[in-house]
Amino acid sequence: MNEQLQKKVDFAIRLLQGAEKMAEKVGQPVEICYSGGKDSDVILELARMSGIKYRAIYKNTTIDPPGTIKHALENGCEVVRPEKSFREIIEQAGIPSRFRRSCCDWLKEYKILDYAVVGIRRVESVKRAKNYKEPEYCREYTKAVKARQYMPILEWSDKDVQGFIEARGIQCHPLYYDKDGKFYVRRRLGCMGCPLKNKRLRLQDFKRYPNMVKMWCRAGQKYLDTHPDSNISEEYYENAFEWFVLTVFFKDVYEFREKTAVNLFYDKVDCKQFLMDYFNIKL
Repeated sequence: MNEQLQKKVDFAIRLLQGAEKMAEKVGQPVEICYSGGKDSDVILELARMSGIKYRAIYKNTTIDPPGTIKHALENGCEVVRPEKSFREIIEQAGIPSRFRRSCCDWLKEYKILDYAVVGIRRVESVKRAKNYKEPEYCREYTKAVKARQYMPILEWSDKDVQGFIEARGIQCHPLYYDKDGKFYVRRRLGCMGCPLKNKRLRLQDFKRYPNMVKMWCRAGQKYLDTHPDSNISEEYYENAFEWFVLTVFFKDVYEFREKTAVNLFYDKVDCKQFLMDYFNIKL
């Protein structure tokens, strides 16, 4: 490691050791929030280097890429299952979008221990750069539920992450490597089909795992069937196939209506057939 990266590593270790002292006051170890991604591999290795008492916990979202649970277990992490699966969340709350993401609350954004370490980095997005200025903050889930969170690699660049991984001999999730074993630090894992991904990446997920399209549509239709009075039912679409097409292929309902509306020959786009043709599946 170069001198600059070594200084960042030394700072991260001191931060983790400080977090341990705070956690000891409430009789707990430090929680390492492990996602299976490269950044969580880095914070887990930093925790090992620091010598702190910790619990590495992977929250199973039920829609992480294949191999993620295996990777977490190989790294000695606990696997915690959510109270509801992603399918059950769609059935009860509807298909998620960028503006309606109840799935995060159930699958990822819940507290386990009072003091937690997360692999957030400011360079990952404009929003993160704006929201996270210091490597320690109080995370408020509700007025009564709070946790102290630490971000030891907040100021790390992609180059820092790759340099640390190479220097420490860390084996990351298989999806970070190509068929020749070359590591790509800019790749990101995350939930398959996540609404926060851009359109291109979401479509890549659904094309790679087309059974997810079936699950989303079936669960979405169940929501529509069991929530006839919902303010979103039949407001913009007649069935879950149209709902899925709207949220995945279009930026808003106005574009959806324009592109799928009845044309001069009174033909409305058949979204079910479109999905079967596009993803080569049977619905």
